[in-house]
Amino acid sequence: MAAHFGRRLRKGAATTAVAAAAVAALSASQAPGATGRDHSRQTTAGASTPVPGAASEGNATGNSPYYTDLPPLNSPNPSPGPSSSPTAGTPVVQGDAEAGIPATVLDAYKKAEAELRSSKPGCNLPWQLLAAIGKVESGHADGGRVDADGTTLTPILGPVLDGNGFALIKDTDHGAYDGSAEYDRAVGPMQFIPSTWAWAGRDGNGDGKKDPNNVYDAALAAGHYLCRNDWDLSGEDGLHSAILSYNDSQDYLNTVLSWLEYYRKGTYSVPDGSGSGSVPGRRSDDGTRHTESPTPTPPKPPKNKPTPKPGGGSGSPGPTPSKPPVPTPTPTPTDTVDHLQDAGTTQLTAMAGDAFTERISTRAETKAGKSVAKVRIRFTISGDTDTTFTGGEKVATVATDAQGVALAPALQAGEKTGDFKVTTAVVGRSAKGVDYTATVTARVADTLTRTSDTPLTCTPGGEFADQVQVKATYKGAVADKVAATATLIKSPLDTSENDKGPYFKDAKGKTVRTLTGLQTDGKGLLTLPKLYADDNTGTFLLRITTTGGTTLTVELNVAAADTTASPSPSPSPTSSASS
Repeated sequence: MAAHFGRRLRKGAATTAVAAAAVAALSASQAPGATGRDHSRQTTAGASTPVPGAASEGNATGNSPYYTDLPPLNSPNPSPGPSSSPTAGTPVVQGDAEAGIPATVLDAYKKAEAELRSSKPGCNLPWQLLAAIGKVESGHADGGRVDADGTTLTPILGPVLDGNGFALIKDTDHGAYDGSAEYDRAVGPMQFIPSTWAWAGRDGNGDGKKDPNNVYDAALAAGHYLCRNDWDLSGEDGLHSAILSYNDSQDYLNTVLSWLEYYRKGTYSVPDGSGSGSVPGRRSDDGTRHTESPTPTPPKPPKNKPTPKPGGGSGSPGPTPSKPPVPTPTPTPTDTVDHLQDAGTTQLTAMAGDAFTERISTRAETKAGKSVAKVRIRFTISGDTDTTFTGGEKVATVATDAQGVALAPALQAGEKTGDFKVTTAVVGRSAKGVDYTATVTARVADTLTRTSDTPLTCTPGGEFADQVQVKATYKGAVADKVAATATLIKSPLDTSENDKGPYFKDAKGKTVRTLTGLQTDGKGLLTLPKLYADDNTGTFLLRITTTGGTTLTVELNVAAADTTASPSPSPSPTSSASS
């Protein structure tokens, strides 16, 4: 890697001593925060060092190779002018490591940031982080080789993850994305493996498709992926955890942090596919760039020369060597799973807005019914409700424990009521799963009370001075967003709508004696519109009913005004003055 640094820096380093100084400065200044969490490991650029105990298939890329080129020492500020040269200040390094980002790719990063700022504001995702990851994963989609919609002109594929120097991840997409029906490969500008894209994929350009080869889709998916688990990327812990979840290597973390800091100092747009800011040249596996690898062709024997025979010489063949036995690969825990079994999950029901008290528990088993530990189980929510797992995601992946059990994150009900389904699957293997049906019920109240004890009275043809206000509670707590209706009824036994007596008015001033679509506010309060009286007198009843059947009946009294005047006090006798 020292030679690699020398290659990148020799334009500005006149001597070996200068180059060495530049490398030292780069190491000290280009990875801010990278040394703040070293996981008790030494790091060497270009070497992929996974976090102990992490599953290789538990991240976005399957720990695929990435570009290890680091940014230049010079700050990218200020941006070059139209002539592609800095206007003033610290010069921008041009060539292999310049700060330009292809226009369409840069637009995709910024649009993803804007969407996440709205949907997950607590994540604080900067677009520069997406740019840093896009740089090390694909060199910004091979230098912006994308069409007008943001789709790469040719697929960007990582190596086959067959366990030969890389992770072993068997095919999960039947080759639909990566062209391999035997093993998975990282795909697209942000290098998602198909099993991760299956749940993390997003439609970033609004064309109705989720395509890992489209930079808008891939950038938005990467943003959501980095923002899961309630990580706050404005802090070191959340930022480091998110990056390591993308590729589980300390060296990867250091490299991404270097580009993140570099891009935060400034960058600029360059034309798509213009060659400005070309694709990096050094990968963590010392391999070639992320391209489709051709099938190797065996060399042809030289012309006019006898083909060597086994045993040496060109005469009669020697003894045929025996073939060494092919070792039988040791099955992984995932390979032994035959099916998934429910592990004691009971009824899954919650009111809208509440967390489910019950969590889904699933066990991985062999064909003989033996539990399998250290297997990753994917839980996926489907249906019309807006229920999510804690953290706002529709998909969660959990490893089974020593008893073979995976406990899904808690479910959080949204505001949409109805049934939904949670399906389970073994990551990396086709095995019979378990489907769970869950229900979100409407918010209810078990108590309704008036907030005032002032009698509600009115004269015929008049207007009630006070509006009816009630408070709803459920098990002693405020019952907010509870649906309700209010009806002027005939009697306690006849709850049909009354055709006389007090009434409400609609927006056009017409008489209304039943109100629907009412809802308590955040404090559990419901304030009804003003009430009016017709010419009928007497005691009338207003019934308020909430979802769940809780009711409150309120009396309304209409009486003529009391016209009996009190006698005026007699005037005091006055004494006349004598003259």
